[in-house]
Amino acid sequence: QVQLVESGGGLVQAGGSLRLSCAASGRTFSGTAMGWFRQAPGKEREFVAAISWSGSSTYYADSVKGRFTISRDNAKNTVYLQMNSLAPEDTAVYYCAARRLARASSSRDYYDVWGQGTQVTVSS
Repeated sequence: QVQLVESGGGLVQAGGSLRLSCAASGRTFSGTAMGWFRQAPGKEREFVAAISWSGSSTYYADSVKGRFTISRDNAKNTVYLQMNSLAPEDTAVYYCAARRLARASSSRDYYDVWGQGTQVTVSS
């Protein structure tokens, strides 16, 4: 089983940038697709971005396309989410998720391992 720990959240002004990291531990990171989701207060957890095991396939929610970039470094067992041009509506707890399959998905139910989340707050 893989364990996930997110980091890199914080408070940023609108228009700013943050890079989130998700470090995976455990022997089963190999062959694992990864995703980022977020949950704002009073809202459902929603898909943000996902990446296949090889990194060759990436998927984004329409709301973040062109602003966010997901990437991974398998040698470091780490997935990143570079977030640019942040807006107040991006404020949420961001969660990293994993599924031990090569193919990624935008479905929340696809992933079976979740991190504890990291808070991102964007001020106007």
